Amino acid sequence: MSKKKIKLNILGLSYSQTQSGAYALVLAEEEGERRIPIIIGGVEAQSIAIKLEGLEPPRPLTHDLFLNFSRAFDIEIIEVIIYKLEEGIFYSELVCIKDGQELRIDSRTSDAVALSLRFNCPIYTYESIIKSAGIVLDVNAEQETEVSESNVQENSEGKYSDLSIDELNKMLENAIGKEDYEKASEIRDEIKKRSNP
Repeated sequence: MSKKKIKLNILGLSYSQTQSGAYALVLAEEEGERRIPIIIGGVEAQSIAIKLEGLEPPRPLTHDLFLNFSRAFDIEIIEVIIYKLEEGIFYSELVCIKDGQELRIDSRTSDAVALSLRFNCPIYTYESIIKSAGIVLDVNAEQETEVSESNVQENSEGKYSDLSIDELNKMLENAIGKEDYEKASEIRDEIKKRSNP
């Protein structure tokens, strides 16, 4: 009997409170309140953030290269499954199709999520994993998150408030060219904020 898969959506990324230089990737069940926080490295977080922000790097990053390589050999990833949680580590696999044949490839969860964004395929897990790793955020926690996000926006406002839209657009191009995606995302937020006052 096959286990029922639960669809997950990417809720967002934040700095890890427990490990320096690491990030928390938060996945949310599509039909429910539970969230799964997964600690990932900075490189994978950057790769995920770039896609979430809709930024286009001037040269392909590793996950973009994987996409190009797979497509060149007619391999598609149709879904990502987080299938095991052991000693705090999530195990994932890429479900691929090549010449009508299904292949499963073991993957780190952070890489699997970065690839799911590029292949535009769904992410799934099982009830047992959500039961042991899932958390339900209470309203107060969500309000605290909103407060800390507004603090971040105030900081970026202070940085960029004196600049014109033209200057911001040039800085955005420059940041993308230098592959400084964190700065690019801040500048994009400032531009978005001004176009939607």
